[in-house]
Amino acid sequence: MQRDAVTAYVALGANLGDAVGTVRKAMDDIDGVDGVRVTRRSSLYRSAPVDSSGADYINAVVEVSTRLSAPDLLARLQQLETSAGRQRAYRNAPRTLDLDILTYGAAHIDSVQLTLPHPRMLGRAFVVLPLAEIAPDRVDRKALQGVSGQRCEPLGF
Repeated sequence: MQRDAVTAYVALGANLGDAVGTVRKAMDDIDGVDGVRVTRRSSLYRSAPVDSSGADYINAVVEVSTRLSAPDLLARLQQLETSAGRQRAYRNAPRTLDLDILTYGAAHIDSVQLTLPHPRMLGRAFVVLPLAEIAPDRVDRKALQGVSGQRCEPLGF
């Protein structure tokens, strides 16, 4: 029995190496995962690190249609992170690639492995702005106002 497709949103970020190239490649790589199709891509954004240090981050959000379960989608995204050289040296360490599931349909999940919707997504400009770009119905005015003081600028491509 085949699972019905679910719309999910995935945040992408990187601040080590060729972050722009890495985020662009990751968008393509996500689209190449069996059972996943990227249906919308935001522009790229530059943001200051939050609860971290190092260079500015390059961020984006993609909308995907997937037949994978949320845990299976997470596992595939973590494989892409590893392939991009992601190391988890410590919490919020600078990274070659970070992929976070923001929402998975209307699912509410609270497990050791995965919490959905992502608990901090609406408090971070580097998620709110690209998400609002591709799915304005998913971000309300209050969320936009709440992140207005955070530095996050579109790169224009």
